[in-house]
Amino acid sequence: MKRRDFIRTTGLTSAVMLGGMQLAKGAPIFNQFAEIAKAEDRKLILIFLNGGNDGLNTVIPLDQYGNLFKARENVIVPENLALKLRDDVGLNPALSGMKELYDEGKLHVLQSVGYPQPNFSHFRSTDIWTSASDSNKVVTSGWLGRELYTKHPTYPTNYPNSENLDPLSITYGPYVSPTCQGPTLGMGMAITPNNQGEIDIYNINSGGIDTAPNSPAGNEIEYIRQIINQTQLYGDTLESTFEKGNNLLSSKWDSAGNNNRLIGQLQVTAKLIAGGSKTRIFVHSLGGFDTHANQVQLEGDVEGSHYELLKMVSESVSAFQDEMKLQNMEDNVVGMTFSEFGRRILSNASNGTDHGSAAPLFVFGSKVIPGIQGDNPIIPSTVTVQDNLPMQFDFRSIYYSLLKDWFEVEDKDLNNIMLGEHQHLNIIQKSQSSVDNNYTPDDFDVFPNPMNGKGNLKFKAEAGMTFISIYNNRGQEVKKVFEGQTLNSTKELVIETNGLNSGSYHIRVQTGNKQIVRPIQIVK
Repeated sequence: MKRRDFIRTTGLTSAVMLGGMQLAKGAPIFNQFAEIAKAEDRKLILIFLNGGNDGLNTVIPLDQYGNLFKARENVIVPENLALKLRDDVGLNPALSGMKELYDEGKLHVLQSVGYPQPNFSHFRSTDIWTSASDSNKVVTSGWLGRELYTKHPTYPTNYPNSENLDPLSITYGPYVSPTCQGPTLGMGMAITPNNQGEIDIYNINSGGIDTAPNSPAGNEIEYIRQIINQTQLYGDTLESTFEKGNNLLSSKWDSAGNNNRLIGQLQVTAKLIAGGSKTRIFVHSLGGFDTHANQVQLEGDVEGSHYELLKMVSESVSAFQDEMKLQNMEDNVVGMTFSEFGRRILSNASNGTDHGSAAPLFVFGSKVIPGIQGDNPIIPSTVTVQDNLPMQFDFRSIYYSLLKDWFEVEDKDLNNIMLGEHQHLNIIQKSQSSVDNNYTPDDFDVFPNPMNGKGNLKFKAEAGMTFISIYNNRGQEVKKVFEGQTLNSTKELVIETNGLNSGSYHIRVQTGNKQIVRPIQIVK
C-alpha cells in the first residue's frame, strides 16, 4: 500500500474539544503562506454551501424578473421583498447581513460562476471545485494543498518548527476538506461539533508498539508515529490559542439563536484568530442546499428551507465580520462562499429546483473591491427543463486572483498551482475603489443574429489572453471560437457555426480581466 493511501485509509483520527467543537486530528496542517512576508498575517475563510445553492433566488436579476417569474412562480422571491443592491440586482431577504456588508463596501458579488463543462453530480462537481481541475480530468490534490506543497516541499519532516507552531489549516466537518489535500497526504485538521462545550484533548498513542520492525510495514508505522507526534503538538498549540482568544461581540453571536449550524464554526474561528493563531485557512461548511423539494413552504412564500439556510450564512458572516472589526483584525481577513453548482432556471412541481450550472459567489471583507462584477444572467421568455445559465466567470479565475492578490503568490508558481493559466479578476483592493463595468454596448457586437452557417463578432480586445466560446442552453461549452494572445485593439472574427444545431446559444468573450456573455440564435 502506498503511503498516501495508508494515510487516507487509517485517518489517524483522535479528538480535540474546543468550545463545543470536536477536532479530528489528521495529518499535520499546513501554514498556507508562511514564507510570504507581505501576506504572513492574512487569513482566508472558505464557506462551502453543500448541495448546490439556488443562485437565482440568492442574487436576483430584477431586470429579468418577468421572465424569471414565468419560469419559477412557485419558488421565486416576491419582487417587493428583494433587498436592492442596485435597481437591477437584489438579494434574498434572508441576506440582510450581507446587504449591510455591501452597503459598508465589504462585499464583492461575482455573477454566474461555473466552469465550461458542468457536471451535475454532487460528488464529482465538488471534486472539480476543490481540486480546480478541468471537468474531464481527475486530480486528487486540492488547489490550496498544492500551494502548500510549493512553499513547504519537505513537509512533514521537522514540522512543527519555530516558524510553524500553529495548525496550518482547519476544516469544520468530519474530515479534512479536499481543498487542503496535498500531492501525497491530507494537510489539515478537521473539527466536528459536539455537545460538551469544553476543551478536551485526548492523548494519541501508537497502539502499544514500542519498537517498529525493520520492514516496509515498520517504516510505515514509524511514519505514522511521526505524524501522530506532530498532530499532538499542533493540538496543544491549538488549545492554548483557543484559551487566549476572546470574542467581543457576544450580543450578535447570541442573536442568531441555537438553530444556526454555521455560526458556531465561525465563532471558533474568530476566537482562534483573536488568540493569535497563525493558521491561514479555515474551511467551513453548511449542508442542506440540495433543495429539490420544499425550497419554500408554500407557493409564493419567501420563507422555507432555502431562506433559512441563507439566513444562517448571512447571520454568521455578519457576526464574524463585526467580530474581526472589534478585534482590529478585519483588514487581515477575506472570506468566500462557494457551492458545487447552482440550480436550474425552471422550478419543479415540488416547490424546489433541480441541479444546474452557474451561480453567484460572494467574497467578503474590508479589503475586497466592493460591488457587483458581471452582468445579470439573461432569462429567456420560454424556458425548458434543460435550460441552464452559461458561466460568466470560471471559478478557477477567482482562486487564481485570490492567490495572486491576497496571498501574493509569485507568478512563476501560479500556473503550476492552478494547473494552467487563468483570467485575473479585480477582487482584492489595489488601486480600484469599485468594481469596473466589464463591457459597454459599444465594445461588443455580434451579427447577424440569428446567424446561418457563419456570423461576425466585433469586440474590444484587452492585452493578454482572450478566450471566446459558444455555450448551449444547458450551460455547456460546445465550440471554441478563439483562444490566444491579443493586444489592446478592436478585433473582428468570423464565427463558423457548422456542426451546431438550430437553437438558442450564448457566446462568451473573456479578454484580459473583462468578459461578456450574450445570447445568439443559430438557424439552418
